[in-house]
Amino acid sequence: MAEIFALRSEDAAYKKIGAMLSTLGDPFTRIISPKEYQSFRIGSDGNLQGVGIFVNMEPNSGHLVVLSCVEGSPAARAGIHDGDELIEIDGKGKDSKSDSVIREVSLPREYIRLSPISSAIIPHRTPEGHLTKTGYVKLTAFSQSAAADMESTIEDMEQQDVHSYILDLRNNPGGLVMAGLDVAQMWLDGDETLVNTIDRDGNLLPINMVNGHALTHDPLVVLVNEGSASASEILAGALHDNGRAILVGHKTFGKGKIQSVTELHDGSALFVTVAKYLSPALHDIDKVGITPDVQCTADMLNVPKDSLQKDKSSVSSLEADSCIMVAEHELDVQESEGTAS
Repeated sequence: MAEIFALRSEDAAYKKIGAMLSTLGDPFTRIISPKEYQSFRIGSDGNLQGVGIFVNMEPNSGHLVVLSCVEGSPAARAGIHDGDELIEIDGKGKDSKSDSVIREVSLPREYIRLSPISSAIIPHRTPEGHLTKTGYVKLTAFSQSAAADMESTIEDMEQQDVHSYILDLRNNPGGLVMAGLDVAQMWLDGDETLVNTIDRDGNLLPINMVNGHALTHDPLVVLVNEGSASASEILAGALHDNGRAILVGHKTFGKGKIQSVTELHDGSALFVTVAKYLSPALHDIDKVGITPDVQCTADMLNVPKDSLQKDKSSVSSLEADSCIMVAEHELDVQESEGTAS
């Protein structure tokens, strides 16, 4: 590019290539600089180099929106919240400015240890008055350690006599798709279809398990919302369409693209959309999302706000989460139906 257009800098070359790629009409087909590529790479040790923000581009408006922040990251410490829009980055405009409140923050880049799983055991009293245990598992990202961490978490909870599970994928923007497929297989048996891919020529290819053996057959509810994207949607679709889980929450983001990533000789990277995902029941995910079986609000009830902010994974705050309350009701329904049958 520099030779053909006599561009004065690498940044100018990236902008020129970006302009060419934008004519394809796909905001996810893009080129990013070496610095940006390094910042967004998740290493094999589960570390992320960056400011700790998971962002996505709204397909219609093109705005960069914060999906979630890594707890304890520079972004979280600066008070950046889910749903915030990024107007400028390093002085370069990304979105058109609006009448909303605009705040400028300075964020250092750090190596951030991603802990993709947090868990808790919630005491739960059934409608019949029996006291049981519900295993709550929050999965925040699909790093390379996600599947191994999930397996050890489930095994540990099974030893503690957990009778049902809530898998929380809210505000999980995705990550490594294979990690999502590996997690799905921990809840399913047999040769079920996990996801389908369809290329630009319409060729459909199912991805199936081979002689799968679930770690547990206890009732399962999966929580999703508008921040659940990509691998989160694949996992939710696999568990839902195979009859393994009830989905509770809000409609998911709708990113079901398969991308080829090519690292160029200067350390930059080219992301090209080559196909898309369909759920096992052949429901389109991309730009559509997944609608849960039961909707809920995201309100936190009966617990002072200060205590919720101190420990978001505490049992008291989980019990005050209205979506978890709905999930527990659905678990009661599943268990009663299983007993009746």
